[in-house]
Amino acid sequence: MSRFDDHDIVRSQAGQGNTFAEIMERRISRRAFLAGAATTSAVVMTKSSFAASIAPTNPQQEMVQRYVLGFEMIQPQNKDFNSVLVPAAYSVQTLLRWGDPITADAPAFDPENQTPEAQAKQFGYNCDYVGFLPLTPGGNESDKGLLVVNHEYTNPEIMFAGYDLENPQPTKNQVDVELAAHGVSVVEITRNANGEWAPNLNSQYNRRYTATSPMTISGPAADHEWLKTSADSSGTNILGTLNNCAAGKTPWGTVVTAEENFHQYFANLAKLDANDPRYILHDRYGLPEEASERRWENFHERFDIGVEPNEPFRFGWAVEIDPYNPDMIPVKRTSLGRFRHEAQTFVIAPSGKVVAYTGDDERFEYVYKFVTDGTFDPNNREANIGMLDEGTLYVARFNEDGSGEWLPLVFGEGPLTEANGFTSQGDVLMKTRIAADALGATKMDRPEDIETNPVNQKVYIALTNNTRREVDDNPVTDAANPRPENKFGHVIELTEAGDDHAATAFAWEIFLLAGDPSDETTFFAGFDKSMVSPISCPDNVAFDNAGNLWIATDGQPGTLEYTDGLFAVPVEGDNRGFVQQFFASVQGSEVCGPEFTPDNTALFLAIQHPGEGGTFDAPTTSWPEESGPPRPSVIAIRANNGGPVGQIAVEGPAAAADPTAQPEAAPAAPTNGSGGNNSLTWIVGGAVAAAAAAAGAAFLRRRGGQGEGGQGTA
Repeated sequence: MSRFDDHDIVRSQAGQGNTFAEIMERRISRRAFLAGAATTSAVVMTKSSFAASIAPTNPQQEMVQRYVLGFEMIQPQNKDFNSVLVPAAYSVQTLLRWGDPITADAPAFDPENQTPEAQAKQFGYNCDYVGFLPLTPGGNESDKGLLVVNHEYTNPEIMFAGYDLENPQPTKNQVDVELAAHGVSVVEITRNANGEWAPNLNSQYNRRYTATSPMTISGPAADHEWLKTSADSSGTNILGTLNNCAAGKTPWGTVVTAEENFHQYFANLAKLDANDPRYILHDRYGLPEEASERRWENFHERFDIGVEPNEPFRFGWAVEIDPYNPDMIPVKRTSLGRFRHEAQTFVIAPSGKVVAYTGDDERFEYVYKFVTDGTFDPNNREANIGMLDEGTLYVARFNEDGSGEWLPLVFGEGPLTEANGFTSQGDVLMKTRIAADALGATKMDRPEDIETNPVNQKVYIALTNNTRREVDDNPVTDAANPRPENKFGHVIELTEAGDDHAATAFAWEIFLLAGDPSDETTFFAGFDKSMVSPISCPDNVAFDNAGNLWIATDGQPGTLEYTDGLFAVPVEGDNRGFVQQFFASVQGSEVCGPEFTPDNTALFLAIQHPGEGGTFDAPTTSWPEESGPPRPSVIAIRANNGGPVGQIAVEGPAAAADPTAQPEAAPAAPTNGSGGNNSLTWIVGGAVAAAAAAAGAAFLRRRGGQGEGGQGTA
């Protein structure tokens, strides 16, 4: 999330709701609450009951080894913490830092003498999404791969000496460095026998995409008149990508990166006639009336709406790049809609169609999914590229009874007609937010990352927060957004009809209501709240091969007065809802990523805007170095024993429904493009419960001041 966001502003108002208590009484089942009340007896077990819980019912039944969540959860750290923290059994490596060369001819980083030419060959600023792709397309390697990293935005007050954030007067060189520090990095990395990673600076794949790189656009909106500018009469030759937040890997091995808070780079909407239809749309998307906070328009007229009123329409899209093909020009795929994309997550439906889930990260905006017309061909990679140009975009409506519908954004259907101001399918996509308004979709509490669980096939939606709900004339609570002035955020669990991601109907439940567990409005899927880690502002999420949910946060310093972190939580079994903190970040930062290697033995995290709140001249931290400005970085975490990160091996009976299970091995690599393995369905009950009780007891001792236990800093 950018410091230049405008989440306090509400751009669309509607809806009605109920009190938190009324909503929770309807939506959280009595069985779930009873499960929470009974958790103590379920997890605090005697030695004999623990043994009985994992004993096979048939002595002749084959026993196999599986991996389940298991680590000593760490204590949350004060918001001024000046390092990073993992459990003692783990190690942290700083892999790539802002300014690190990513090509053999790149100069060394010199923060006192930055140039756009140097930055264009160096690792960019404020890393967000991290994607690991095995070096062989479609392969399973976990020791060699391509790391694809987004660079969402820049903090010029930390990057440059003397920069005045309150009265910005940047030089052209500074602006051009910022342009080069945005975008995406592709870097080949290799792991050695000690588990440490290093970039291969001579790789043919290494490159940067910046805010000035050539890009093109495709799909139904590609011929829209509003894409044309004075510099590009075709409307298809676009300079750069901006505010790349999260992203997703397609089943065919490309990456689709999300353009989120693009509005902040533009200026002077007031120069456009208020009766111009473009003014209305720019205003709905939050473009500023006066000067931008960055002042890029001082040197590049394309960021001045008064000069180039169409330039903003060329941003806010999902952008496909091919990490394996440096010659491919990135393509902005308009079929996925135009809004503040947080991420895209891809999964293959039973029909073979490819489905992309994506959220619009602003208060009272919407959850979307896109379903391709074509089907995925695993034997023809080239035929799959371009598939995202044809299909249907849907927006979600969450009903009070726990059901829901995906509403198609199709020109000519329902209110999406010429009579209501839409002229074509491309026009509907250009005006995605207005089209979703017209369909009556559910206004959400900042939908951020949306990921599919490769084990149970459910969809998990991170809703970061919304402190404006039920404030003044803003929309009130509803079943899917049950808390007024929701500063802690929540997670929704969505089940598509028939476990078909292409379905148009779904069921949903509240999985987590984040916050301090002592807060009566929190909920952890029915798990005993006295055992869980405090958590706030869920942002990016991921799954390990066992189907556990990993949650990265963005906003804990302002809500819990802890640094942001990474948390793991089972979604099935006795420990469903047992939130456990695995990682604590450095002051001023948020945690992004997270991304596992296919064998789960490495976990990559992006540490974005460390030291935010300080300046180049007066930094609050120099992390990850001892001096100088802080440097946003990608880190790699590994278990000291070489095993899967955050997981332990347990033995249990082989599941009859899981003939593909491999004994004495970590779960297999993902095969569906969504980051996990569909074959692993076995869940440990009592064994995990006992391990959870032990970890929880240790955590409670630390919270009570009886010692921090073994923890590792880096």
